[in-house]
Amino acid sequence: MTLQYALELIGTFVFAISGALAVREREHDLFGAGFTGFITAIGGGTLRDILLDAHPLVWIGDIYFLYAILVGILAAFIFPNFLSRLRKTFFLFDTLGIGFFTVLGVEKALSLGVRPEIAAIMGMFSAVMGGVIRDTLTNEIPILFRKEIYASACLAGAILYLVLNYFGLAREWNLLISMSAVISIRLIAMKYKLSLPRLD
Repeated sequence: MTLQYALELIGTFVFAISGALAVREREHDLFGAGFTGFITAIGGGTLRDILLDAHPLVWIGDIYFLYAILVGILAAFIFPNFLSRLRKTFFLFDTLGIGFFTVLGVEKALSLGVRPEIAAIMGMFSAVMGGVIRDTLTNEIPILFRKEIYASACLAGAILYLVLNYFGLAREWNLLISMSAVISIRLIAMKYKLSLPRLD
């Protein structure tokens, strides 16, 4: 198992938990939570692969991604109180998810031969669109449109990956550093209530 493949499975797992926990307060049954978790986990990657004309879609071509989603949904359903007692669990899982999917989205786009600029956008799409779909399904204002540093953190991490890749940094180190950058920017922005300037 390569580092990238392991990170893809982990990212899918944590996004499934994020999606399933999002409906916990809305009295959804296992199917409702499972559907939301599933869409959250595969939404961004599916959109990326459709735009890049990459077939089969990753979760269709590899059954282990469905298993990762199932395990994430079951974990959220079986241990909801434990997960909810963890400090800012939902935020943590969401942040981990966007960190994983940003760099993996860039990597996938580059492997298909697109320009670096397009790869950065695909990395951002991979990370944020699952959360946008999740928020839409749960009647929340999509996090993309709230006063938070979210998509911009993903774009910064994607650009960092491309820069480090240009200078020849080993791929495994690049993945970990760029992923950590996305997570760190998001955590620091939330802690100090940082946001981008508004368009007034």
